[in-house]
Amino acid sequence: MKGLAAIAGALCLGIATLAAAQAGGGPSVLVQLARLRQGSLPRIVTAYGTVEPDPAARRTVMAPITAVVGGVYVRPGEEVAAGAPLLRLEPSPGTAAAYAQAQSALQAANALVRRTQTLLGQHLATRQQLADARKSQADARAALAALAAEGAGAAQILRAPFRAIVTAVSTSPGAIVAQGAALLALARPNALVLRVGVMPDRALAIRPGEPASITPLGAEDSVTGRVVLRGSVVEPTTGLVPVEIALPPGAFLAGTMAKAGIVIGTVHGYIVPHQAILVDDSGAPYVVQAVNMVARKVAVRVLDGSGAENVVAGPLDPAAPLVLAGNYQLENGMRIRLANPAGTAGK
Repeated sequence: MKGLAAIAGALCLGIATLAAAQAGGGPSVLVQLARLRQGSLPRIVTAYGTVEPDPAARRTVMAPITAVVGGVYVRPGEEVAAGAPLLRLEPSPGTAAAYAQAQSALQAANALVRRTQTLLGQHLATRQQLADARKSQADARAALAALAAEGAGAAQILRAPFRAIVTAVSTSPGAIVAQGAALLALARPNALVLRVGVMPDRALAIRPGEPASITPLGAEDSVTGRVVLRGSVVEPTTGLVPVEIALPPGAFLAGTMAKAGIVIGTVHGYIVPHQAILVDDSGAPYVVQAVNMVARKVAVRVLDGSGAENVVAGPLDPAAPLVLAGNYQLENGMRIRLANPAGTAGK
């Protein structure tokens, strides 16, 4: 009997304790709150790529005639001043022979003009014959001048047409190069672009002229660029759409890998800190609001995000603050105690 009385007493004590707890408002959780606010954030497409010379600022140096490369004075990656020597070309045996033939042809044409003039004075030649001789003389002189301008008569130094980065060297000393062969590739150092690849569904929203924040990989500071090209085809090797972003002069070196945040517009809704968004067992996002200091879970849709903030939509109470720290402990109807009672504004 005594044992039953003890059990009954303990049961009554437990019921009394539970009743007291309910009378006092039940269990509570210590949290931090932040004001809910409406606004907008930029919609940003993030992509990665490499800094390259702008295709419009590239120049290929080609052989003006068939020649022998006498010397190469630059290396790939080197920056050279305008007018700096790039390489020396010497006439090839065939070019030298063509120049000698052009000299001989001009000498013969000069002699023919003099002889025809003499015969005309003796009435042994006609004025038409003199005109024909002078025409041959002009043609021979023009052919020789063209070869001389191309460097067939002597060695010539090819020089940089502007301050440039040497991006490629396609020849070496002693090589015989044909007329029109590519020898060097140059690019203007202050005309660089960041070439990135973007998923096709995001690329459709990108337009030339839109701003972008460029950050070198491993760095924190960023600079602002602008989209100059959004490709209209998907590259088969990557499955991405190429996008080129113009960079400020002197901000990057060619070959630098960087991240681009391209602004494609704005998205409007409730702006909430990232830490306010939770996910339920089914994977759906929600936030917790403090309605009269009682927890209320609200399902939301995450529209977009930027940095530590997200834009969400849902049946939120604009007057009720968001629960930040401690929100994962709350269920609907649980009471809330403030960890920041002096200021619940938060962000």
